[in-house]
Amino acid sequence: MAEQAVQGARGPHRVFVLGATGTIGQATVAALLAAGHEVVCLVRPGSEGHLRAVSGHPALNLRIGNAVDPVSLRRDGLRGERFSVLVSCLASRSGVPRDAWAVDHQAHVEAMAAARECGIGHIVLLSAICVQKPRLAFQHAKLAFERELMASGLVYSIVRPTAYFKSLSGQIGRLRQGKPFLVFGDGQLTATKPISDQDVGRFLALCITDKQLHNKVLPVGGPGPAMTPLQQAEALFTALDQPPRLRRVPVAMLDVIVRLLDWAGTVSPRLREKAELARIGRYYATESMLVWDEAAGGYDAGATPSFGSETLQDFYSRLAAGEAEPDRGAHRVF
Repeated sequence: MAEQAVQGARGPHRVFVLGATGTIGQATVAALLAAGHEVVCLVRPGSEGHLRAVSGHPALNLRIGNAVDPVSLRRDGLRGERFSVLVSCLASRSGVPRDAWAVDHQAHVEAMAAARECGIGHIVLLSAICVQKPRLAFQHAKLAFERELMASGLVYSIVRPTAYFKSLSGQIGRLRQGKPFLVFGDGQLTATKPISDQDVGRFLALCITDKQLHNKVLPVGGPGPAMTPLQQAEALFTALDQPPRLRRVPVAMLDVIVRLLDWAGTVSPRLREKAELARIGRYYATESMLVWDEAAGGYDAGATPSFGSETLQDFYSRLAAGEAEPDRGAHRVF
């Protein structure tokens, strides 16, 4: 996907951002400001510090409120002012059904309605590539809003990144303690083209001014070839200057855990949610984060667009040197 295509595109725009304090949101705000846009963010009380890297920027306006409350969204966020673009990096934290339908779907439905009232004609939505094969609550919730957005008559750019660096970095602590890297099966069941937060943020910002990215669903991965978990492990051991040590975990073990939690969830809502989290873990352990070719019945690395400049090996090297930390939040399996 050629970045040169956006050179000379017109701007700047007045952009309203939801989900600005997450790691992708922070990178997106920085990219929007670097592109010369005026940026207004609605953030939770006490979360302003997450944007300290750009605090004080003259084109940044932070407003305190609740993005999933339609009253606060209008009163504290949009305030009846005019904007041209809404960028949403908002997502449910856990992915369990209650949160997914409240945030990934309903909060976005409300935001789209409020956006229309403020003259917004373009919505840039951060989605996820895993919605191609929906089996989980959060995937169905995201898809439901995607369909409503595409039918709304608004200009849309629906961005579906592959796997984030942070979601592939959770085992560095284990390795530093001398423990083996855990892989499912032989470590080659899945593959992905990992992409950095910064490159996702820049791609979301490009969607505003590049008309080639309008009214499209946009899968996007990072630079370089697709990597299996086995290759990710090798890259991380190389960065740490350690000999490879692997422990293979049978996928059947995850199946047993899911079945047990499903059974226990019939009497306990808390365990029902844990069962959904186990299903999420199994999904990521067995499905590639690449473009799905329905006709061929398989994932296609060659059809998965590459974008950006930072590789996973670059990130692992920075992790090993103590120059970065994997802020995974809910993006964790181990």
